[in-house]
Amino acid sequence: MTAHLVKLESAPDLVDQVYRSLLDAISEGSLAPGQRITQEDIAEKLAVSRQPVLQALRLLKKDGFVLDAPGRGVLVAPLDAGWIAKVYQVRGSLDALAARLAAVQRFRLDPRLIDAGRKAARGRNVKAMIDADIAFHDAIYRASGNPLIEQSAHQHWRHLRRVMGAVLQQSRQREALWDEHEAIARAIAAGDGGHAAELIEQHSQRASDNLAARLTHVLKTQGDKSP
Repeated sequence: MTAHLVKLESAPDLVDQVYRSLLDAISEGSLAPGQRITQEDIAEKLAVSRQPVLQALRLLKKDGFVLDAPGRGVLVAPLDAGWIAKVYQVRGSLDALAARLAAVQRFRLDPRLIDAGRKAARGRNVKAMIDADIAFHDAIYRASGNPLIEQSAHQHWRHLRRVMGAVLQQSRQREALWDEHEAIARAIAAGDGGHAAELIEQHSQRASDNLAARLTHVLKTQGDKSP
């Protein structure tokens, strides 16, 4: 599979730009699990020197997105259904805490977040669907008044993005996702922290189950096709 990478302009934060470009490619699947990548190839595609690529790859390795490969380069880390389920457990707890705290303030989420999410769900741009989903949850994290929740949750979202697209491609689940979001927003606005936390934990568990099942199916299919 050919990675869709866009050339980058030189800038002080070039390492971060390279990191984000590679992470997007890994998340969207144009850099597939198990694919070998090298400094030279990435530097050529992004039109940058090898040094920022080396630093970005070191960060990706530290964050668990790439692994050492025999010989030259690194490999895109494989997807693991069990690991994703564990990530969702942590994220679900963070979301529940954020929802409880936001409900104390009877925070009213911007209805445009729901509208934008439903619009994305009716389209075919998976990245737009994922971005809308993250924007909704980010709004709850910020409404909680505890910046540590958002910082912690973002560490896990980067891994979840890699497998969200598989489920979001199914239209029925896309629509259900935003019905659940709307119910969570109503509970927060009503000041019902217990109900909001329960709804968002159930929302997280359903997403975890759907993603794990889909990922297990994909990995089994790939295994059956192996020689």
